[in-house]
Amino acid sequence: MKIIGIIPARYASTRFPAKPLIDIGGKSMIQRVYVQAKKAKSLTDVVVATDDKRIEEHVKSFGGNVVMTSESHQSGTDRCFEAINTFCKDADVVINIQGDEPFIHPEQIDLVASCFASADVQIATLVKKIATEEELFNVNIPKVILNKNKEAVLFSRQTIPHIRGKEMADWLKNYIFYKHIGIYAYRTKVLAEITALKQSTLELAEALEQLRWLENGYKIKVEITDFESVAIDTPEDLKKLAKFL
Repeated sequence: MKIIGIIPARYASTRFPAKPLIDIGGKSMIQRVYVQAKKAKSLTDVVVATDDKRIEEHVKSFGGNVVMTSESHQSGTDRCFEAINTFCKDADVVINIQGDEPFIHPEQIDLVASCFASADVQIATLVKKIATEEELFNVNIPKVILNKNKEAVLFSRQTIPHIRGKEMADWLKNYIFYKHIGIYAYRTKVLAEITALKQSTLELAEALEQLRWLENGYKIKVEITDFESVAIDTPEDLKKLAKFL
């Protein structure tokens, strides 16, 4: 099976312009993500998908694969679809690797890739058990409900499910909650289909694109990871990386 890892990388981030090129301990953000992704045993190859010549030139400077994509894409999923059609049209599976997690664990990439050992899997992602109330009630951390087949039933920024009859301080003692880890994998055929879908009402309400896929009947396979991902959304988030350097 040919599995390609794609790292979407935009230059014009509202909260953190030029984020892919920031220096983290002597290497850029995008180089660190690329190097970690290349360690994944499941990937046939890795490519950066960007909309900016500065990022393209930088990736080439450290010997990485890179393709230019449109500036108009609304999501990393859309950028992945354009990139795979340029880089490797015969790929079986595409893994969308977040470009702002410089210390992503290769094992997480391999774990989401392992979902496609089953021919029935269309889309796959990861979740992690929530351990603190801070995470549980943070609306910036999407929560996920799973069914018994380890498929996503619903994603929400709100805390789901609601534990009736219990004080909120006791919710973690009474239920296992999961947060979403933002890595996606898709069969290439399915990627073509979901990028052609119109935005759905539930997606627009929560600002979570995966809800569009669920609303249109696609199934999202979920695996559970123990690794903690550290995403860099703002300059202040760089403080989180001290323990890695």
